[in-house]
Amino acid sequence: MTREAPPLPPQPLPRHVAIIMDGNGRWAQSRGQPRAFGHRAGVKMVRRVLRAAHKSGVEALTLFAFSQENWKRPELEVKLLLQLFVRTLGRELDAMHRNGVSIRFIGDRSGFPELLRAEMQRAERRTAANTGVKLSIAVGYGGQWDIVQAAQALAEAGQPITAEGIEARLQTAGLPEPDLMIRTGGEQRISNFLLWQLAYTELYFSDVLWPDFGEAEFREALDWYAGRERRFGRLPESA
Repeated sequence: MTREAPPLPPQPLPRHVAIIMDGNGRWAQSRGQPRAFGHRAGVKMVRRVLRAAHKSGVEALTLFAFSQENWKRPELEVKLLLQLFVRTLGRELDAMHRNGVSIRFIGDRSGFPELLRAEMQRAERRTAANTGVKLSIAVGYGGQWDIVQAAQALAEAGQPITAEGIEARLQTAGLPEPDLMIRTGGEQRISNFLLWQLAYTELYFSDVLWPDFGEAEFREALDWYAGRERRFGRLPESA
């Protein structure tokens, strides 16, 4: 009588996944379309990856949507991006709320139009009590800026500048540290994203442009992560 194989042990799952969504513009240009066409396609991938994160049991998802350096892009492209943010928030908020997503925006909002800042606040207030995926959207964000603003907050409070104090005042305070960082689009750099938080994060670089990065590609990244041995500076277990 053939014995059944024992069940495989559960694969380790990242609690927090951070993503640099790169390649929208190149995806559009390869199709003879303006860059804005790629940004609109990229929004659809956000919806799919958020669904994949929920299905996989990921607790927190942080997306790099608009960096401080993006302000240097052509004025028309920036304007179109901001308009896309406003429309997308208004269109997607009800569905995300029904699915229990808790939304927060991290970054310096001071340069954004008043309408967009109001939409951000409305989304945060409405979803604050939700207990599903914790979705953080980095807009006007830079990792260096994040560390500086945390240190400034400590100094203004007259408190010593310590690692614990900075961590408590980073934009991601209250979230687990990212276990896995994914960057799409073929580039292999972190581009001033979550500099403090990524200290021991596993970095996964995909050649797939963001508008083509769907649930299957997200699952591949999780499978790659499951095969990593995370040591946090310690020697490997076999040593």
